[in-house]
Amino acid sequence: MLAIDSAATECAQQLLDFIDASPSPWHAVATMEELLLKHDFQRLSPGERWSLTVGGRYFTLQDDASIIAFIVGQAALDEHGFQIIGAHTDSPGLRVKPSVPTSTNSIAQLGVDVYGGPILATFTDRDLSLAGRVVVKQPDGELVSRLIRFEQPLLRLPNLAIHMNRKVNEEGLRLDKQNELAPILAQLEASLAPHDHFVALLAEQLDVAVETISGWELNLYDTQKGALWGVNNRFIASRQLDNLASCHAALSALLSEPLLDGIDHTAVCAFFDHEEVGSESMKGAAGPLLSTVLERIALAQGLDRQRYHQALANSFLISADMAHSFHPNFSAAYEPDHKVMVNQGPVIKTNANQRYSSEALSEARFKQLCEAVNVPWQHYSHRSDIPCGSTIGPILSAGLGIRTVDVGNPMWAMHSVRESAGVADHLAIIAVFQHFFKGSV
Repeated sequence: MLAIDSAATECAQQLLDFIDASPSPWHAVATMEELLLKHDFQRLSPGERWSLTVGGRYFTLQDDASIIAFIVGQAALDEHGFQIIGAHTDSPGLRVKPSVPTSTNSIAQLGVDVYGGPILATFTDRDLSLAGRVVVKQPDGELVSRLIRFEQPLLRLPNLAIHMNRKVNEEGLRLDKQNELAPILAQLEASLAPHDHFVALLAEQLDVAVETISGWELNLYDTQKGALWGVNNRFIASRQLDNLASCHAALSALLSEPLLDGIDHTAVCAFFDHEEVGSESMKGAAGPLLSTVLERIALAQGLDRQRYHQALANSFLISADMAHSFHPNFSAAYEPDHKVMVNQGPVIKTNANQRYSSEALSEARFKQLCEAVNVPWQHYSHRSDIPCGSTIGPILSAGLGIRTVDVGNPMWAMHSVRESAGVADHLAIIAVFQHFFKGSV
């Protein structure tokens, strides 16, 4: 079991602070952009010509919800390739519909869509609010995307009392996605239209005129801050651990002093939106974002297309996404010989049907990384009689032809509105990622 000292606790708190600042994919990218700029990274526009220098630090955004950051290494790119860590910025939950509120007996509610595969029951009786982006029309007609976040609890999805749902403890809480998921927003006077009230709420928060609001992408989030818990604070609890914990670990490794002082291999962090819904978008892992950025890095260094493909062949990709820790109350849900535990190190994930991209050689290389920094590793395989989830790993590996391993830290309650993990694991995987970015694979 990994030791939990002050360094591990401080690192875990930094993760919780990062997630607290990032209640939506757009906020997550903005938080990462702020960190990158503080470390002298330069933002590159996709619509402009890129001029890169050896040792240079750069990043680029895609629709403000996906981000790729990289440091140009000193070694020949075609011979040494890219060292890449990929993760995703989105989390499953509830998204607000375009025509949002409905009203029943003066109670205004929001119409929501289910995004990805959340555990819906965990959204009930929580202090929820809204975050995301709003499109605002400027006086000259330009459309501008503005971040928006309501800090105060704005919404609630109250449970039906047990007196009207007598079998809830025997059959579980089942919520009809169309009729029983609309959270309560307000109690309105009869003369006030719910939709107009909602748009006015957005305009007031952004300090703009109501008529300038042109659209929005908003998700519900739990306003409770992340916390350390358990005897001796061995665990963390927060929303969005899947998968902002992996984003934070990879970015922390990239921003560590040994890397900023100069590296041989070109190190890349690639964080994508829309993983939870299949990655099929211009900013998802199935889109051209990463391949375009890698090719532009190669072209800026004078490589032709053949040498660029040499670089890909000599590259390695770590797909970082959280893993299922053993839950003692539900032992039958796990493959008996592949149980993984919190605070016992990062997890290598394998699946014979390629739901994960790991294979024997990529697994062995990740084990070498762990051993080099004295971090224990674990091995996870899903039960054969339960469908297995997937990651961006198989998508990127297939699209780029890069050897890939799927890894992640163990956690409980994946896709709950409030998830849990181990304090020590976060610092441990950062150490592995640092070693990887130094060019040790």
